[in-house]
Amino acid sequence: MRVVGLMSGTSHDAIDAVAAEITLRDTVIRVRIAGRLSRPYPPELRRDLLATLPPGATDMAAVCALDTAIGQAFAAAADAAIREFFDGEADLVASHGQTVYHWVDDGTVRGTLQLGQPSWIAERTGLTVVSDFRPRDVAAGGQGAPLVALFDTWWLGGRDGRCAALNIGGIANVTVVGEPAVAFDTGPGNALIDAAVELCTGGREHLDRDGERAARGAVDPELLRVLLAEPYFRAAPPKTTGKELFHRGYLERVLRGRTLRPADIVATVTALTAQTIADALTPFAPAEIIVSGGGTRNPALMSMLAQRLAPTTLLTSDELGLPSEAKEATAFAVLGFLTAHGLPGNHPACTGAARPVILGSITPGAAGLMLPPVPSVAPRRLEVLSDV
Repeated sequence: MRVVGLMSGTSHDAIDAVAAEITLRDTVIRVRIAGRLSRPYPPELRRDLLATLPPGATDMAAVCALDTAIGQAFAAAADAAIREFFDGEADLVASHGQTVYHWVDDGTVRGTLQLGQPSWIAERTGLTVVSDFRPRDVAAGGQGAPLVALFDTWWLGGRDGRCAALNIGGIANVTVVGEPAVAFDTGPGNALIDAAVELCTGGREHLDRDGERAARGAVDPELLRVLLAEPYFRAAPPKTTGKELFHRGYLERVLRGRTLRPADIVATVTALTAQTIADALTPFAPAEIIVSGGGTRNPALMSMLAQRLAPTTLLTSDELGLPSEAKEATAFAVLGFLTAHGLPGNHPACTGAARPVILGSITPGAAGLMLPPVPSVAPRRLEVLSDV
């Protein structure tokens, strides 16, 4: 199948689209990435989206408007990818949508909400769309995340020694491959770094480009100690979190009454991300860690990680043929492929679900609903090839 995978993560900055040719032969899924693109949210849409996120308040009119606007933006990204990489002909779109709320109550996920109405995608592209992946895992008793765990275990399962996949987006998540596999959110990835930059620049800037601010600053031991006291870091997996917890207001509360140089604040929250990732992974003693996501573009963060995880080998997913910023969109393309073939897409040992379940909702395309037969043998391995 020719599948376009769409993803916008917890940094809420852009829509990533991956055009993937996916085949299943025997027990092996082969993914060839034909192309990828990233489309920033229009400034007014991003502004409206951020205004609805915790700790902000919203109303149903705003939610409805966002669902439409995000759906239209996802539709435009899918259409562009289909035209550019598949000459206008594809089979399926898999859309993660935009997470706006992940409802966690005392460690149990009660619900999760992703916006980006898939009907806009189906109408613009004419293709069947698989969307809303997370709620089915939640309904089966799981955390609804990280849903990349099945992809990671199939992709990395054949490597020598125990390894882990680490994705650093707004929130950082890991999959530790082995028996048993484990996956969970470690805590903030870029979320508090971005919040610190916004605070220190009065909202004029939204990220620490190339880690320059963190590199100029010094880590404040007392602030780091207070940040590390957050109970989430001591909770056992499976566990998930989001900007419902780690948002700008959270950082403002911690900083209240403290006088620190702006660069020191950024350096300290960068150290928090590195330390919490290292603390989460160290008990599993992986021989190598494969890193992806926007955090790979932050040299200060990557340097802190390397120091704290030594002598473990750190690689980027690019070095294994999977562009780091395209990994999650590629994973959701695979999850859409699985759903279209009637195959489960969650990893119960990682999400905490009671059983494997087929993920997502299906919106038929212009030709109606025509799905392939269910394979007689389930996949157990995944290979990635990339043309980009």
